[in-house]
Amino acid sequence: MYRNQTKVVKIGDKVIGGGNPVLIQSMTNTRTEDVEATVAQILRLEKAGCEIIRCTVPTLEAAEAIKEIKKQIHIPLVADIHFDYKMAIAAMENGADKIRINPGNIGDREKVAAVVKVAKERNIPIRVGVNSGSLEKELVEKYNGVTAEGIVESALDKVRIIEELGYDNLVISIKSSDVMMCVKAHEILAQKTNYPLHVGITESGTVQSGNIKSAIGLGIILNQGIGDTIRVSLTGDPVEEIKSAKLILRTLGLRKGGIEVVSCPTCGRTRIDLIGLANQVEAMVADIPLDIKVAVMGCAVNGPGEAKEADIGIAGGIGEGLLIKKGEIVKKVPEGELLNTLREELLHWEG
Repeated sequence: MYRNQTKVVKIGDKVIGGGNPVLIQSMTNTRTEDVEATVAQILRLEKAGCEIIRCTVPTLEAAEAIKEIKKQIHIPLVADIHFDYKMAIAAMENGADKIRINPGNIGDREKVAAVVKVAKERNIPIRVGVNSGSLEKELVEKYNGVTAEGIVESALDKVRIIEELGYDNLVISIKSSDVMMCVKAHEILAQKTNYPLHVGITESGTVQSGNIKSAIGLGIILNQGIGDTIRVSLTGDPVEEIKSAKLILRTLGLRKGGIEVVSCPTCGRTRIDLIGLANQVEAMVADIPLDIKVAVMGCAVNGPGEAKEADIGIAGGIGEGLLIKKGEIVKKVPEGELLNTLREELLHWEG
């Protein structure tokens, strides 16, 4: 897939932009001041496949905690600052690999300049984040409401402030909970700048609604070659964000690796607990490092035929099931042994 050739930016030991792989990001929901809880969550996120983590820094204690957190994690840490410029400086002094600010919320130009000065001294990237929910009153009036054009203008105004202060180690993030407005804003922005873009649908919702909104929004944006890092924002365990982001990237052909599980939707012919079995298979394969397709089919009638495009699969019958490879039946096993049979095949996979 064609990718926009954005400016290359280094975040800790990761590199984004310039056609490099799209990286997956998430955000902790622990109190950053609680080093133990925050580290524990980040390590879980790392294991799931998170490549960049963001932590909120609302207090000096949180900024100081970054130093201890950094010692125990293995991925770059982004400090999220909303209002107090002193927190941005403290976060950088304590080892943040990148900071996320909205210069409009930081205050006057002198405060923004103080933040930029420290970022420049340490060559720390700044992510300029603009949210449709906090669009300036004059831009709302100019465009007769919150619009994609207004969001883009707001973001580029903030970028210009930092550029005028002599710094261009930047990443831009524009977000809206309105999926199609978000898509349009990214399309406009990608034409107007070559800075790397962090893409996400903000306040997208619970695991179900958030996944659907994020898949549609991120799918359309990424499929146009736009986006260098992504976050699937969900109200829930952030590990779910990583699972969804990996699947979105794999579905778009932007990432390989990991077992893809396909399953039939069930029908009146189904004679086993296919829903439970498919969920068990999906959980079981999460940690198996293969790049193959596994099919979980509900019946022995259509199962082998429908699973022929998969590398391996299982199909249920009455109290028993079939193990299938490339549409060919390999053997019949009791229903209770289907899952373990599949697992053994995967653990000893030779392609």
